[in-house]
Amino acid sequence: MKFDNVIIGGGLAGLVCGIRLQQAGQRCAIISTGQSALDFSSGSFDFLSQLPDGKLVFDFAQGLRALASLQPDHPYSVIGESAVMGARSAFLALKEALKLNLHGEAEHNHLRLTPLGALRPTWLSPRSVPTFCQNEAKLAKKRVAVLGIEGFNDFQPHLLCENMKRMAPFVEWDIHYAYLHIPELDHLRGDAREFRSINISQALEHKLNFEQLTAEVQKAANGADHVLLPACFGLDNDQFLYQLAKATGLNLHELPTLPPSLLGIRQNRTLQAHFERLGGILMKGDKVLKAEFEQSAVKGLKTQLADGLLIKGERYVLASGSFFSNGLIAHFDRIVEPVFGLDVTKSDDRRAWTHHRFSAPQPYQRYGVAINAHCQAARQRAVCDNIYAIGAVVAGSDSIHLGCGSGVAVVSALVAAEHILQEG
Repeated sequence: MKFDNVIIGGGLAGLVCGIRLQQAGQRCAIISTGQSALDFSSGSFDFLSQLPDGKLVFDFAQGLRALASLQPDHPYSVIGESAVMGARSAFLALKEALKLNLHGEAEHNHLRLTPLGALRPTWLSPRSVPTFCQNEAKLAKKRVAVLGIEGFNDFQPHLLCENMKRMAPFVEWDIHYAYLHIPELDHLRGDAREFRSINISQALEHKLNFEQLTAEVQKAANGADHVLLPACFGLDNDQFLYQLAKATGLNLHELPTLPPSLLGIRQNRTLQAHFERLGGILMKGDKVLKAEFEQSAVKGLKTQLADGLLIKGERYVLASGSFFSNGLIAHFDRIVEPVFGLDVTKSDDRRAWTHHRFSAPQPYQRYGVAINAHCQAARQRAVCDNIYAIGAVVAGSDSIHLGCGSGVAVVSALVAAEHILQEG
């Protein structure tokens, strides 16, 4: 099987890269083992939420310049401010074509409300999620109802309410919580493992007394100006939520639940469908076993389901993720990239991999594949002309501490794609 480009990893980075290349007429295959980190995400896209010194970022240009000084090994610093901002702008146009229904400013972060009642800086958020401007010290008084679902433990409305009441912007708000009784979900309550957001959404799609649900929401909301719900209504998109808002006459918003997250699953399905509509080949449930080399060049990939056939490409894009998805493997005394054996930026001293404080930024989160400004990877200290690394597998991002995971994914994906297209 021969393609122009073979992408290993079907998460945000791999799909965005594949979509851009397919748009330009390149023939791409994505090898995906299964669920990606998108299925566990909040649905918001973080570009850069804070600097290594803990200072919050709201202006992206200023943030990138400070980051380049504080952390020159970060992917943004390696790629360069101009290329990063160009890729960011390209994704803003692409999201409209993909109908991802995200909103946010081009140059600044906004604040999103988390399921535990905190405010976090982020770049783009689903339109259904409650967001605020960072300069609003105190918000105009509102009546807010937080509605949970009876027996559903992946969303805790009482914690959300209590934490919101303690924050300065909401001190004058009237916030209360209540629980919805939805009889169609009774069959799920007996097994907590089955009572998850995706199961709730599937159940409501197949059997639901819509009028009864409308009346239940109106009663529990008790005349609130805004109603916050767990993201359990609508598996493929947010149209169910908007239909419910129209029927109730209420301003309904949704918040992510504990994983799996419907907000992320919707985005993953949208991206996958668009990639396949463009003619891309999505090899779901397959796994790369090893890359075969001919001298220093990749000859092809052997996968679990290819029955011995080599999957060949002119170029290979590694979007396999970090430790979470086994894109990086930590052995007792070393950390490796298992597909190509690419050079990994890391400490050779195992004691330096972690910080003794669990809540502190962990050094291993910065480990990953070394790249150049075009996202080309290195192997045995030599840049590989036809191997690119993008997303969480790349060294230096520290996405949990800096809040930049989605941004690094889309920026590196588009930078790599544009360089591939220029090389022809």
